[in-house]
Amino acid sequence: MDENMMGDFFVGMGIFGLLLGLVILIIYIWSIVWSYKDAERRGKPGWLVALLVALLSWPISLILWLIIRPSIKSHYNDGL
Repeated sequence: MDENMMGDFFVGMGIFGLLLGLVILIIYIWSIVWSYKDAERRGKPGWLVALLVALLSWPISLILWLIIRPSIKSHYNDGL
């Protein structure tokens, strides 16, 4: 192979890696925001859930939240 072709290959792989990293970062940030909003909607401290999702081994902590999260807080039963 020509050295110029090898250089072009590695530049292309670098761009692919950069784009893949950017997509993963966007998904990571979205999952933190979503977990915060979901916890608040379910009557749990959103900041705590978001912090746990962010700091514990993501995406395992996000999957754990999906498994153990409580049901949605019903506003109809609050007045009874």
